[in-house]
Amino acid sequence: MVVESVPTAYLGLAIMTVVGIGFPFGAFLLSKFLRPTPDPNNPNKLRSLLLDGLESDHTLHSRGDSTYECGSDPVGDAMIDFHFQYYWYAIIFLVFDIAFMFLAFGGLLSIHSEPGDPNTIELALGGVVTVTIFLALMGLGVWHAFRKRGRIYI
Repeated sequence: MVVESVPTAYLGLAIMTVVGIGFPFGAFLLSKFLRPTPDPNNPNKLRSLLLDGLESDHTLHSRGDSTYECGSDPVGDAMIDFHFQYYWYAIIFLVFDIAFMFLAFGGLLSIHSEPGDPNTIELALGGVVTVTIFLALMGLGVWHAFRKRGRIYI
């Protein structure tokens, strides 16, 4: 068994933290310098470092004030009836998605257990009881959602 020092053990975590914090800041800085900006002399014109042909007058484009700046013109009203029942499907999907993620990790841990270990039976029974309680609680939540809102129709 190789014993690592604390700084060596956390080196990967430190690198991921620096990358995780540095990536958004780098993306913001890069987009600040590369995106088209209004010309200070004429605010109707845009300048860009990457797109040479972009220095054109954009006051003639009425679609710039539209909801969609490219593609086809929008037709109809933006306010439509969106049934709340689809949110119930989304919430139930998220609950079970997270539940099965934890179950998958538990299965991976049980695969790597030692078969000759005397504590294997106790650990297996404890795991089965825990998973059963977990799934019962998840099913109770779904039962409550269906009972509270009635039947959910597709």
